[in-house]
This record gives sequence, C-alpha cells and structure tokens, in this order.
Amino acid sequence: MIHRKQMQHFKSSATVYVFLFFALIIATTTTQAATDITFIQSYCPNTTTFSPNTTYQTNLNKLLSLLSSNSTNKNGFYYTTVGQNNPGNTVYGAFLCRGDLTTKECQDCVSAASNQILQKCPTGKESVIWLAECMIRYSNLSFFNVAAEVPMRALLNTASVTEQSRFMQLLLDTMNAATAEAVNGGDDKKFGTKKANFTIFQNLYTLAQCTPDLSKSGCEQCLTTAANELPSCCNGKRGGRVLLPSCNIRYELNPFYHELNVPAPEESRPNPPNPQGAVKAKKSRNSTVIIVAIVSPIVIVLLLTLIVLWIISEKKIRKFNPVPVPEESVEISRVEFLQFDFDTIVAATNNFSENNKLGEGGFGEVYKGMLFNGQEIAVKRLSRSSGQGIGEFKNEVVLVAKLQHRNLVRILGFCLDGEEKMLVYEFMPNKSLDYFLFDREKAHQMNWRRRYKIIEGIARGILYLHEDSRLRIIHRDLKASNILLDENMDPKIADFGMARIFGVDQTRGITNRVVGTFGYMSPEYAMHGEFSIKTDVYSFGVLVLEIITGKKITSFRESGYAEDLLSYVWKKWNDGTPTELLDTTLRDSYSTVEVTRCVHVGLSCVQEDPEQRPSMQTIVLLLSSNSVTLEQPRRPAGYISSKSDQSFLRNDFDSSKKSTTTSKSATVSVDESSITQVYPR
Repeated sequence: MIHRKQMQHFKSSATVYVFLFFALIIATTTTQAATDITFIQSYCPNTTTFSPNTTYQTNLNKLLSLLSSNSTNKNGFYYTTVGQNNPGNTVYGAFLCRGDLTTKECQDCVSAASNQILQKCPTGKESVIWLAECMIRYSNLSFFNVAAEVPMRALLNTASVTEQSRFMQLLLDTMNAATAEAVNGGDDKKFGTKKANFTIFQNLYTLAQCTPDLSKSGCEQCLTTAANELPSCCNGKRGGRVLLPSCNIRYELNPFYHELNVPAPEESRPNPPNPQGAVKAKKSRNSTVIIVAIVSPIVIVLLLTLIVLWIISEKKIRKFNPVPVPEESVEISRVEFLQFDFDTIVAATNNFSENNKLGEGGFGEVYKGMLFNGQEIAVKRLSRSSGQGIGEFKNEVVLVAKLQHRNLVRILGFCLDGEEKMLVYEFMPNKSLDYFLFDREKAHQMNWRRRYKIIEGIARGILYLHEDSRLRIIHRDLKASNILLDENMDPKIADFGMARIFGVDQTRGITNRVVGTFGYMSPEYAMHGEFSIKTDVYSFGVLVLEIITGKKITSFRESGYAEDLLSYVWKKWNDGTPTELLDTTLRDSYSTVEVTRCVHVGLSCVQEDPEQRPSMQTIVLLLSSNSVTLEQPRRPAGYISSKSDQSFLRNDFDSSKKSTTTSKSATVSVDESSITQVYPR
C-alpha cells in the first residue's frame, strides 16, 4: 500500500512533469525567445534640467526616435547627435545591446528603453538607463569615444556559493579572459564571454562588453574598473553585474546569453574551404547535416528539461538587488587606472581660470572643475617646487586611494604631464570646517546637533586611519581647515601630504623634520619630533575644543583672560561651568550632557603625557554611548604658553623651509599657520 505522503509526492511530481511536457512543447515550437526588457537601473543626476516644450525636449525626442529606428544596426550599437547647429540644445545619445542578441531582440529592448528613460528622468539633460539586455544614454555634453566610469551601479544575486575563496579566484580569472576577448573584439563588437567549470554540475558564465567606440586601452580601463568592484559588491554570491555607461560585466552560474549567437574569435573562425576538396567537403557536410538533424532534437529536449528544472528550483533564490558600491573596499591594483588626461583637466577647470580658483598655498593652487559628465571635482595643481618625485607622487596617490571611508575625502585620480603634477578630489560644496566655525555670521548655521555629528564623524575617520584600514596611518596635520564638509555637512578628513605609515607592530616614530601646524601639534612632536597615534589624538582634542567654543587655538594671544584656548577651557572645567565655554551662537539650544562629555573628551586628549590620552576607539565609544567613562583630566599641555613658543605661532614653520598661504577672497578657507607640502582639500 502506498503511504499518503508518498501519494501526495507522486501527484506533485506528476504535476511538475505535466508542466514540463507543455513547457517543452512551447519551447520547441517557439522560434525565438522573448526579449528580457526588465528594468534594472537608471541614472538621473538632475544637475542640469530642461523645461518642458523647449527646443532641448524636441531634440531629445528626435534623438530617442533615431536610436529606436537604428536599433537594427548589426553590431548592436549606435550613436548620434541632434541639434549640432543649436548651441545649448544639442543632445548626444547612444544605445548598446548585449552582443549576443539578435536584431529583433535588440530592437525590442531599445524601444522599451526609449520609452522608459523619460519616465525615469523626465527633465534631466543627462540620463542613463539599463535594461536587462540593453542600455540607452544621452547627455547635453559629448561622451563619444570616452571611457566613462561614473556612475557605477552594482547588482548581486542574494544567494551564496560554497567554497567562496575558490569561486572568487575562478571568477576573476574567467572575467579577465572575457575582458581580454572584449578588448580585442575590434571596432565591430567589443564583446566577450567565457565559461569555466566550478563543480561537476555547475559552470560559471561570464560576460564583458564595451561600447565599440572606445579604444582598446579605454575598453580595458573601463572593464578592469568594473571587475575590481566584484570582490566588494558580490563576494561569494552566485551572480552579479557591474554597470558603467561605457562598459558592463556580468556573471552567473547558469547560461544567461545565447551561446550559439556569440561570435567566434577571429583566430578560431574556419578558413575558406580548399576548392580542390570541394566534393569531399560536400559529402562530409551532408553526413554532418544528417547527424545534426538526428541528434539536435534530443540534445535540445534534454537541455530544455534541465533548464526548466533549474529555473523551478532556483526561482525563489535568484533575485537581483541593487547595492551601493562600498567606498571602503576599492582596490587599486594599477595606479594608471586613476590617471586623468591633461586636456581633460584643462577643459574641466576652464584652463585653470581665476574664477575657478578655490585657494592657494605653499603646495600650489586648488581649482574647482567639472568633468564632461557633470561631476564636480577639486583639482590641486602642485607647484613645481614641491620637491616630490613622480614615484613618490604615485605612491601617495595609491595610499589615499586605498584609504576609503565615509569620513575621509575621496581621491578620484591624478594627472602627470611633463612637470605638471595634479591631484583630483571629490568636490566639497561646503568648503571646510573653519569656514563656518570662525565666522560669526556663518557660525549660526552650526547648531549643536550638527557640531556633535561633526565631532563623531572626525573621530570615526581617525579611528579608521589608526585601526581599521589596511595600513596604520598617522595624519600629523589634523586641523579645522583640513576637515571638509560635504553637501550634508558631514565631515571628511583631507590633506594626507604629511601622513606617515606605521607597520602593524609599530607604535611610535621620530623625525628630525617637524612639519605641521602649531597649536594642533602635541608637545612631544613639536619639541622632540616624536609622533604616534596619540599625536593625532592630541590634535583631535584641540579640534573638539574649537568646535565647542567657536574659537581658534591661537585666538587668546592678545587677550588677558588666559594664555591660550586650553588654559581657558581648563579654567572653566575647574570652575564647574563647562557650558560657559559654548559658542555664543549655541546658548539657546544644546545638550548639557553632550557638551560636558565633549569638553571632558577634549581635555583628556590634550594631556601632556601621551599615555594619559585615550585611544580613538575609546573616544568613539564614549561619543556614541554612555557606557564608557574617562578618568578626570589633569591640567592640559601648555607648551605654547611660553613666549618663545608663541613666536612660532605667528609664522609658518618647517625645519627645512617656510611656506606662506594666501587667499583669493574671504570666501576661501585658508589657515595662516599651515605647514604643508602636498595634498589638496
């Protein structure tokens, strides 16, 4: 007798096989698979917009119509321009279909993308949309023949694989092979696919593709940038893809492209038949046709059965979710990938126009710029007297590029052209902390909630440098002008020109060349050249006290109330009135507990003995919870109280040379006491 559960299982299995039977009938009678026009991602920066019913909209509609009508282009790629004779209303556009698609599939996908892109970005002058099998892009700026790496979108399969380390190594090797095939694909198609065996029952399928207008080097640069994101976005996942405007990559543990439609590499394509062997070749072909006619239906049925079974079993777990690209995990394997062309920088800064200048100092000049895709940048053009060689310059670029954290300013690249050495950073629209902190009018924008958030952000950034990055970094020049503020007023630590790398077991160092900014420098470093992570802790303490009081470390020189800011804070702490230290703009709204906690932290950080200063880990915990306590601070270090030391505060100082810093206008943030070599804000 059959058990009831067995009977239910039998019925369930019968239902599945009936479904398979009909699926096979449908699959074998369908001449062409339906195009996957699933929406995946879009990009609409809205930095520049157009008004409805204007010339730009007319040109854009015409452009999208042209793209759709040319979607039968044999290589699945087409670009064009509308309104060339109408400056300000010119629209540049292109589409790219996956390299294995048929003409009909490409046409359907481009048509769907053309309809959807205006829904995603109705008034933007720039936009990109990615569907499952094609991409459309348009802009008011020309992007043809340029390898664009911004924006970048990463998507992943939520299910994980076994043996993740082996899988990731196989993935990178196979993707590199697909990249090489795409790079060498010629002008017709820059498209490559590779597959490799992962387990007995699983193959790994990879795909790499560039827009055919790119050069070989441009294609390679774009695809390598995309592949470098895989360990970050998709580590150990069954599938994933990285999308850029000029290229894309994808991998799966199931076939997702039409292998029969993938063009064979040039070297593997058969040579034309020898005329002398035409008769034999014809007989051979006839035999082959008969064999194929017999075997093909069997193979197709078996393959379709396996595919349908796999789809049924994997449907619940195979789901793509867009994920942000983590800034902390960018891996720079070749410094050349960060290099900008000199002409690109010249165009971005309007030939280093005075109107674009943000500031200047002993290191050189800083300019605001805008790349062709609308991204704003800050360019630091180093002076030729900076004394830094090309090798050292590249090493510093790689160092900062590897230090990726939300509270560290992000380097986008560099430019080397003859004697020109430039650094390209993300642009910070709100300038630096001192720009707001020490201006009586702008200080009103810095309420207590915002100041406390800035203190926490700086602390997390320093903790990352000291403990959480792959390298232990001592910044050595933490100060208000080196804390930049993004559009949300979140702090980002900048200027790593004086940073020092420590070994894993190294705790302190010593130098004969003391560089930094007096007032922020710890006594042991200023007097003896000794530095450690506690050197940065001291500078952080000074910063905290400046943020609380709204006063510079050097602002008490001419007053008779106290010798310096540290003495002033100590006096109020001893009097039991720490809230009286608050900037006058904060007197109406603040948290007494948080103010007292921050004053306590600041005084603890500026202790004369480095061993008595807390670690940044302790500070971060203290600022984020009430579970950590500090010992009562002693009198802070007072090395700048002597007249001989105060004389240093009036000038920039370096044991080997002096540098001066000037400002174009009052709107440019400059610190008069900076002793800096390189690295922009």
